Amino acid sequence: MVRDLVVRVVENEYIITFTGYFSARARHSFITSALHGSGVKNWGLVPRLNPAKNYPSDFEVVKLQEKSDEGLEALESHPNVKRVATHKKLTRTLKYLKVKPKASSSTVLNSPCVKTKSTSPDSWEQSFHSSRPINRKSLSLAGAFWHSPVRHRSRNLLRAIPRQISSALQAEILWSMGYTGANVKVAIFDTGLAEDHPHFKRGRIKDRTNWTHEKTLEDGLGHGTFVAGVISSNKDCLGFAPDADIYVFRVFTNNQVSYTSWFLDAFNYAILKKINVLNLSIGGPDFMDHPFVDKVWELTANKVIMVSAIGNDGPLYGTLNNPADQMDVIGVGGINFDNQIARFSSRGMTTWELPFGYGRMKPDIVTYGSQVRGSAMRGGCRSLSGTSVASPVVAGAVTLLYSAVLNRAHVVNPASMKQALMASAKRLPGSNMFEQGHGKLDLVKAYQVLRSYKPQASLSPSYVDLTECPYMWPYCTQPMYYGAMPVIVNVTILNGMGVSGKILEKPLWQPYTPQFGNYIEVAFSYPTELWPWSGYLAVSISVSKGAANWDGIAQGLVTLTVTSPPEDGEKSARTSTIKLPIKAKIIPTPPRSKRVLWDQYHNLRYPPGYFPRDNLRMKNDPLDWNGDHIHTNFRDMYTHLRNSGYYVEVLGSPFTCFDASQYGTLLIVDAEEEYFPGEVTKLKQDIDNGLSLIIFADWYNISVMKKVKFYDENTRQWWMPDTGGANIPAINDLLSPLGMAFSDEVYEGEFTLGEHEMYYASGTSIAKFPEDGLLITQSLKDQGYEVVKGESITADKVPILGLHEGKSPSRQGRVALYGDSNCLDNSHIQKDCYWLLSALLEFTAHGQIPPSFTEKKADHKTILLKNDLPERMEGNHLHRYSKVLENHLGAQRSRPLPACPHLVWAAPSPLNTSAPSNLVQHQKLLSISYDVNLPLVNPAGEGHPQGIRDSPAGTWEKLKASNPRTPDGATVYPYLAFMGTALVLLFVVNHMYKNKTRPRRKKPPRLRKMLFGGRVPGV
Repeated sequence: MVRDLVVRVVENEYIITFTGYFSARARHSFITSALHGSGVKNWGLVPRLNPAKNYPSDFEVVKLQEKSDEGLEALESHPNVKRVATHKKLTRTLKYLKVKPKASSSTVLNSPCVKTKSTSPDSWEQSFHSSRPINRKSLSLAGAFWHSPVRHRSRNLLRAIPRQISSALQAEILWSMGYTGANVKVAIFDTGLAEDHPHFKRGRIKDRTNWTHEKTLEDGLGHGTFVAGVISSNKDCLGFAPDADIYVFRVFTNNQVSYTSWFLDAFNYAILKKINVLNLSIGGPDFMDHPFVDKVWELTANKVIMVSAIGNDGPLYGTLNNPADQMDVIGVGGINFDNQIARFSSRGMTTWELPFGYGRMKPDIVTYGSQVRGSAMRGGCRSLSGTSVASPVVAGAVTLLYSAVLNRAHVVNPASMKQALMASAKRLPGSNMFEQGHGKLDLVKAYQVLRSYKPQASLSPSYVDLTECPYMWPYCTQPMYYGAMPVIVNVTILNGMGVSGKILEKPLWQPYTPQFGNYIEVAFSYPTELWPWSGYLAVSISVSKGAANWDGIAQGLVTLTVTSPPEDGEKSARTSTIKLPIKAKIIPTPPRSKRVLWDQYHNLRYPPGYFPRDNLRMKNDPLDWNGDHIHTNFRDMYTHLRNSGYYVEVLGSPFTCFDASQYGTLLIVDAEEEYFPGEVTKLKQDIDNGLSLIIFADWYNISVMKKVKFYDENTRQWWMPDTGGANIPAINDLLSPLGMAFSDEVYEGEFTLGEHEMYYASGTSIAKFPEDGLLITQSLKDQGYEVVKGESITADKVPILGLHEGKSPSRQGRVALYGDSNCLDNSHIQKDCYWLLSALLEFTAHGQIPPSFTEKKADHKTILLKNDLPERMEGNHLHRYSKVLENHLGAQRSRPLPACPHLVWAAPSPLNTSAPSNLVQHQKLLSISYDVNLPLVNPAGEGHPQGIRDSPAGTWEKLKASNPRTPDGATVYPYLAFMGTALVLLFVVNHMYKNKTRPRRKKPPRLRKMLFGGRVPGV
């Protein structure tokens, strides 16, 4: 089951967030005061008729009769107003995917690239309807187990799918100890739940609230019922915490519509009710939805443990959903019952930090999310798949764990619970950290950790081993060397000591002298305050000049101390010292020709602005939001380059900040950002001095941009893109000194280049190129004409590829242009062109041109190059999101060129001891023990779990019969085998000893006597 989403910005409605909680009268007074004298005459407050209306609130929804920049500025400048944001309406569409069991794993269902027969020009205009929505959506899939790549492996023994998800994680062990979720408040934000549903104990549903405009509390879709059942069902398909106090928050209508303000009010109410655990099986990529993100921070600051689904956009990388990608939230990924990462589960890294830094490790943890059984809407059970399912599995486990340590509730908080789950998780072999986080949920070990937990700080990941593959992908795929761009590892700090804290003094760098740690240099970046419960430590790692020709492994240790204010009854501040081991492979600096520099600085994506898709045929995925990074949607391209022997580095600063003499080729792919004038000048000088340039562009056409704008039929609101698939006018400014330019034409089609089948997906053409260069043309469909006019025509001799070599090849760099980047982008790829990239790199490095290129060389005289180059669209708002542009008196102009990043390398404090030989070990927390005694599960008599004892007769027996094999049971078998072997050995030794002094006589063989006759020794 998958839920798509239509998102609309409600016209002239704005969420006004205040600096604190105020009464309705005070909020109205603030807004009246702010708008007085601003010219806004007609405005009003949008009524919010929900359970929170009688309580103080920190926001209002204001509707202006007409848009007024002066009014918005007046609101933002009021001293009691924190932020003004647009109000969003979202509509989900529920779909069921019918997957044929014999289908290939590569089969594309409902392919968005399938061309329709519609020729109406209006078909290109659309409302937002995406498989990756702007805002929150439910994250569940039907039959997603069939998408798992493991399913298609032959001769692979799959684990049986258990009927009870609670049994798969051994919840019976905690039940048998009397822990069943009692006295823990768990909130379920979804589509509602029937009060008399037979799967829930009477009296356990403590509160049901409706935050929508519908006059009902019932679940009309079944998704909320399923999620609640996984957490707390007491019958048929058992949940984890049947005695938990259930608080149902209905935030979606039966038409699957919601508003941001509904969530904000519901979150406030959850804080008021002192909720302990909150499940959100929803998400979206908009980590810049400030009112929502701020409210999540406030929730966790109030000790609400939030569990959220990481997303169903796998196997693409960089597709994490918010709020699961936040540091203070437990982000959950999905696996199948063969303990393999589910294909649908979104992968990291987080993209908040791009383009300046590097993403954080997410998900935090994974658990079963394929073919999980849960409660159906009217009783009985059903199976669903998706991270929307994995999230309540973890939420139910957390609720159960919370009830097991209520006597230690003072140490349970969002950070400590997350630390316990991470420290006890079981790492899955063959998966990297951006797929599995810390590994698979282990409920029993998490309980053992919590029983002996001491408040402390910890790190995620807990060590940095740049040699460990595949877990430390992508860091482990490329060794380090002198002169390279620093490798940035963004480590999450979890602070279980308090909601706020700080790093005491500077982190200490301690290189291991025997392990050549002096060859590593490190620099740190971290916030002044850790809040709520978390923060980051960005570690920049580089190689010292002394290792320019050295080959080996270097190791060191980072030590830092975190402090938090004292809690009740304590006199001194809490402190915790944590260590981060670092290990790196260092090689001599590679030759310049093998070093490729990837331009990350000039890539923009959603959020915050509307940057349209690169392939216009992908109507169900309209925005560009994967980060455009070599380790996200260009992951396979990066892997190809590494396998070809190239070393790829990432540039997160302007062109004025890198030493071009170190690199053979600068690679610019799908750039949306503008360029500083100083960058244009610098690049021309670098090319004259030997740096080569490769550009993969994309479409840009103002008429097409106007056609692919979003139209809200209800509010008549247009959402206009600020650039095309790429920012061709800006790229042309960069190429102008070289006498080159791209056009504003848009083309698509299939063709053959040499022996390679190619697909040109919404690319542009070359409009200007030096006459001594090599141009390759193809016959393609004019897609721009089709979008604008609704008719399909073919254009001949379209220049798509250009190669140029200067008059002094030994000194000057070479330039290669190609008009489409979709063949490198995993998001939309249909036929890859990695071979083309390799061929272009051979050309830029050595001047070698494949024969297939020279055979296709076109005569410049026969090519109709355009004299009119594309211009920027009037009225665009690119300056709002650009690092280069700013608004000045209503016009856009270039900002001052920023200073280049300057890293302050930490002073080393050498350690004359040997580094640990193995960094791969459990993330050990201080003062914990895995040796907490656990009782044997006794399904009868005194050991019968309280949560099951009250169930109808036979429920426990059905549970036992329905799950004869537990996926985690493999951990018990070695113990049983050892005990059995010991008993047999003891039997043999005892038998031999007792027969040693007897007189020899003829007797049957020893083995036969032991098996079939003679005395049985006592053991």
